[in-house]
Amino acid sequence: MKKVLIPTDFSKNAWGAISCAIDLFKNEACDFYILNAYDVDNLTVAELTSEAQDKTHLEFVQEHSEVGLKKISQRISFRDESYEHNHFYISRGNDLIGAMKDVIEKKDIDLVIMGTKGKTDDLNIAFGSNALRAMEKIRNSPVLTIPPNIIFKEPNEIVFPTSFKTHFKQRELNYLIDIARITNAPIRILHIQKETALDADQENYKALLEGYFAGLDYSFHFIDNQSLEAAIHSFVQSRNSEMISFLNKKHTFFSSMFSRPLVKSLAVNSDVPILAMHDLRN
Repeated sequence: MKKVLIPTDFSKNAWGAISCAIDLFKNEACDFYILNAYDVDNLTVAELTSEAQDKTHLEFVQEHSEVGLKKISQRISFRDESYEHNHFYISRGNDLIGAMKDVIEKKDIDLVIMGTKGKTDDLNIAFGSNALRAMEKIRNSPVLTIPPNIIFKEPNEIVFPTSFKTHFKQRELNYLIDIARITNAPIRILHIQKETALDADQENYKALLEGYFAGLDYSFHFIDNQSLEAAIHSFVQSRNSEMISFLNKKHTFFSSMFSRPLVKSLAVNSDVPILAMHDLRN
């Protein structure tokens, strides 16, 4: 039984992530936890100093959260016909990342699925701040981000960029392997070649991946002397790849990718789901 956490702000984009999660695991036994978090810490000074006003405000945001989740529950009852799916609804007075971490810990969540954007839906950015923070800060569960207006289908392939310079553990890649298995999607392992050949350590890590992906459809692809961002962008765009996955090594991938506007290169016009996995030793 998989346990999947789906945060929602009741936006169209958040509903898209819920729909994609239901379709992705349509043939799998799943517990879906639908989370709405409202940040009580953002109350104004006036609200905090007026007990009556504060209580009214708190009651309002709590009721808005609970009513919103009830509406989501009704939509899901018409949308999800699988007898192997269970749905649980959680309303939390907390910041989103804090609430997500708490639910992940207490419910032993396997995977987070969320929209790349929320209510703001800024057309000039590939990712909203919550999606970026989740991919960077949520380290005990993989995070799959779903772009706006996407209708889920089995991806034609999953691109997995790697330098072959860091050690992989199979459990760090479990959800990449699992998604490839249930969608029959081939994995395209992309290496940006800076040297003329792989060294002994890189050959060893390449062999590890071959062992982990045994039984799956996978292939290796090498691009010479391009930046990580340019290589991913050109590869995905030229092949119309429909999903990207990467292992988030702390202080490496995000320091070069997500702290700058280059995230647009990764997102490839904001229409590709991205699976962020994590180095379990960090």
